[in-house]
Amino acid sequence: MNYGFIKQKNSLSMTHSKILRSSLFLLALGFSSQFAIAQRGEIESQTYEILKDKSIEFAPADRVFDKVQPVKGETGKKKVSYQIVDPEINIASPKLTPAVPASSDEQSRKDEPDVLNNYVKAGGGNYGRFLGEIFVGGRPKEDLAFTTQLKHLSAANGPVDGKNSANAATSFKIGGKYIRSKYKVDAGFNFDRKNYYFYGYKPQPEGVVVNRDTIRQTINQFGFNLGFENTDASVLVDYSVKTGLNTLKDRYNASEIDWGTNLTASVPISETFFALLEADAYVSQRVDYFTYNRNLFRVKPTFKYVNEMFSVSAGINAVNETDSQLDINRTKAFPAVNLDVTPFSGVHIFAGWNGDIVRNTLRSMLSENQWLGPNVLVMNTEKTSDISAGVKGETGTGINYEGKVAYTSYKNFYSYNNSLSDTSRFSAIFDPGKTKVLTISAQAGYNFNELFKTSLKANFFDYAVDKVEEPWHRPDLTLNWFNALTISKKLFVTADFYMLRGLKAKNFQTGEVTKLPVIADLNLKIDYLLTRNFSAFVNLNNVLGKNYQRYQYYPQQGLNFIAGLSFSF
Repeated sequence: MNYGFIKQKNSLSMTHSKILRSSLFLLALGFSSQFAIAQRGEIESQTYEILKDKSIEFAPADRVFDKVQPVKGETGKKKVSYQIVDPEINIASPKLTPAVPASSDEQSRKDEPDVLNNYVKAGGGNYGRFLGEIFVGGRPKEDLAFTTQLKHLSAANGPVDGKNSANAATSFKIGGKYIRSKYKVDAGFNFDRKNYYFYGYKPQPEGVVVNRDTIRQTINQFGFNLGFENTDASVLVDYSVKTGLNTLKDRYNASEIDWGTNLTASVPISETFFALLEADAYVSQRVDYFTYNRNLFRVKPTFKYVNEMFSVSAGINAVNETDSQLDINRTKAFPAVNLDVTPFSGVHIFAGWNGDIVRNTLRSMLSENQWLGPNVLVMNTEKTSDISAGVKGETGTGINYEGKVAYTSYKNFYSYNNSLSDTSRFSAIFDPGKTKVLTISAQAGYNFNELFKTSLKANFFDYAVDKVEEPWHRPDLTLNWFNALTISKKLFVTADFYMLRGLKAKNFQTGEVTKLPVIADLNLKIDYLLTRNFSAFVNLNNVLGKNYQRYQYYPQQGLNFIAGLSFSF
């Protein structure tokens, strides 16, 4: 093992493809995504969170991007609204030890004429758990909308040594949208504070008390974002500009400032031929024992041809990255070729050959593994080649599906493992050689008249590392199963099941390699509408009661619950 490569990993979650006003305009923004591992937080029901935001969305105007669709939807048929998120480098690990999502009953009432969008929620449970949340949204004018949310979730005790594994999280978010006939402006501010303890220490002899102050960690994050997008269909050039500033500071005087700006544009050359441009600029500074100035600039021009049977795009992804501490200043070019064929309505066969440099930041790494030690070095990961193919589709009976196979080659592929100097803290181990990852993903979903929803997603991974022993703490199989059932107008039930297999860890002090047990996490949530304004909820998390370890020496809480009331207004 070459410990010189024990660096901080980046949540190499590459949200490369983000649909902008059209199912075929893919945004390669390189942000960390969705499969970030929140070691202690709760599973937020992303479905419900999205619906809440949509409650004050405005209908977008027709735009030039609409012409870039591979297949024009038939009248009366639903647009395919499902997608498998590519497991970039943060290999599809779901959030575990869930928390309290937005109430199902609150979301189900969104379709009612006199809807109550705002709510106050409070609850408590075992382990000294407390939940407090308030959400307020409004539309003071027809073209102006805003949302505000304040949430606190904490546990006074944890799975190890009582208060020594306590945790608390507080977040505040405010956002607004201003939409006119020719443009849209949106802005937002968020603050997150997390307080927790490194409880993965060795068992102490009887009578020995661990000083909580020496194992405490506090992370404060601030973020601001601003976006401008033209919505005038009569304008030839379609474009969108977004910028965001994020700051982070922990209890050990580590800090990070990260500013990113993203531009997307589309110019129709003819009815079926388009010129597309994506450009990103990221300027960041990481301060710890050393100060690191890290920048990344990306330009991705592509051309796209579209007709009713297929669409094909081809271009170059040129990326420049600099790092003052690592003495890096290099520019790389990668292919950007994608094909989508529709042999018949409702079915898409797709393939692609792409590459990129995946940004890793301290913020993205901590979102994936909060047990990172101090003075960690952050490096970007080069995805030299990503060859993929698959099929996706939707039937008229409410069934949708997607299957995909990808073979990806990385440089500086990372994994996490317990540090050599302190096994209760983690380091990111980067493989400087060529790492090959085979990914097979499959997903299927079914909706029945909004009364029952289910989706099942599985990912299989095969790793071929080069200069390191193993891809420590990376699963070879993940399974996510979500279900939502509306029993009546007053009773709603959701169930989530998560499974991870194939995790390996090593104690570098003893040389012992451990295969961690399979993780199986079942969570249930029940909402009951008492009156038009009041509802009761019960969340049962980790119903199987397993003190599983996503990361070595960090067992999770067993069966835990939160029960409470919600008032909507």
